Amino acid sequence: MRTIQTETRFPLSSVKPLETLSRYRAHCLEETRKLLSRGSARRTASPVTGSPLQPFGTVDSFEYLICPDTGSLFLASLPPAEAWSGLLKEMHRYRHSPGGFHSELAASRETHVYQPKVEWIQETLALQGIRKPALLEGGSLPGDLKELLEKSGSFSRVEFTDEAALARGVSTAGKGAFQAVVLLESLDRSDDPAGLVEQAERCLSRGGLLFVTALVASGFDFQALGTNNRYFYPPDRTNCFTLKGLRRLLEKFKLELVEVSTPGVLDVEILQAHLAQDPSFPVSRFERALALADEPVRQAFQSFLQENGLSSYARLAARKL
Repeated sequence: MRTIQTETRFPLSSVKPLETLSRYRAHCLEETRKLLSRGSARRTASPVTGSPLQPFGTVDSFEYLICPDTGSLFLASLPPAEAWSGLLKEMHRYRHSPGGFHSELAASRETHVYQPKVEWIQETLALQGIRKPALLEGGSLPGDLKELLEKSGSFSRVEFTDEAALARGVSTAGKGAFQAVVLLESLDRSDDPAGLVEQAERCLSRGGLLFVTALVASGFDFQALGTNNRYFYPPDRTNCFTLKGLRRLLEKFKLELVEVSTPGVLDVEILQAHLAQDPSFPVSRFERALALADEPVRQAFQSFLQENGLSSYARLAARKL
């Protein structure tokens, strides 16, 4: 199993600036609150281990629960599945609207977010000896990634499926019809992450690869900022797995891990952005000193996080046995 680090660096402002994100975050919180007010059911068991979930804390009045076995975090209550799927689609449209933040950063996000993920998928498939595979992407709505995958010429075909339909087993994606399935941050927002992984595995042919990315609660900026992290909010962060939780979730469905990496480059800058917005933000003396350190020190610490699986951005690839 390989673990990858990256020397690539780019500023937070080029992909998800805190000041711009605040407007989108407020909209997400408002719409989620409206939806849950119409009716919801409480989650009781960890999607990873089945253990009873325990109290953790609140994020802008939204209660989160914790898996006692893995430390993964889960929004305590969810509405009916179809309503949740509708909310995720609405948030996707809003992100790409003039009022969202993706439209303002389309070019830089393609360069720093989507293109590296396409290259990661291509490289990993090549290392596993998989040529011109059929690829299935799961998501709320088709977006920039599908277009880049198609343009790459690396795949015999690229199909998209609604991640919510896939989790419920009602997707039109064929069983065993794909050599690659891609779930980029889908597990972060799914109301049934275990069902999503189970059905994604069924879509793979033997030896095919599942690609997963997620923002993880075991990463540095989540550990430093806790429930005050402005990048932690529903519905986008309905679930915030730890790296341990993600590994166990994939292994639960007999997937063999071939890569587990945390190649994030923004943990320290996210800490800096929170302190710049509010200098009185409650962090430890070490974290405050790190945020004020010279750039070579900050970069060396970010490299340490990558090397030791402690960055908040995780990516995993797993093979169907």
